[in-house]
Amino acid sequence: MGLLATPFVQGLLLGFFVCSVVYIRGWLRRRELAQEINRLKTHLHTKMEIDSADNEKRKQELIALKQERDNLRITVQSLNQKPGRKEIRQYYIYQTALDIMFEKAPGFAPAWQVTLKEAERLFDKSEQGVVPLLKRLMPTSTNKQVEDYEKISRISHEEGAE
Repeated sequence: MGLLATPFVQGLLLGFFVCSVVYIRGWLRRRELAQEINRLKTHLHTKMEIDSADNEKRKQELIALKQERDNLRITVQSLNQKPGRKEIRQYYIYQTALDIMFEKAPGFAPAWQVTLKEAERLFDKSEQGVVPLLKRLMPTSTNKQVEDYEKISRISHEEGAE
């Protein structure tokens, strides 16, 4: 007990006590911080999984949209290249020109109506019979159909003129 009464030992014990209190507080604080870090890691991991799934979903959507865009582009190109597209466009141009002529030329309309009825009669005549029926039943290329139609129309027109 005499040793504990000396000021050096008392200072040393007081120093050990202060060190142990600081050490225990540091250890508790480190444990709290480790738990906080683990909680933040878990939160970050969860957030990254959610973002990763969302990014993957967006990538799949982007790929699907690109594929759909390419398919639509190909469809549009094939539709523009189908036979008859140019003829339909030309028909609309002619129809617009006729409408303008009806408005601008006063004597054009009656003459046009007579000519149109005559052309319809010739066209109907060229579509009657066995040969045009067989041609409609048997598929051929568009260019050949146009040539055959023009040939039949010329023949029918010549017969109508006689």
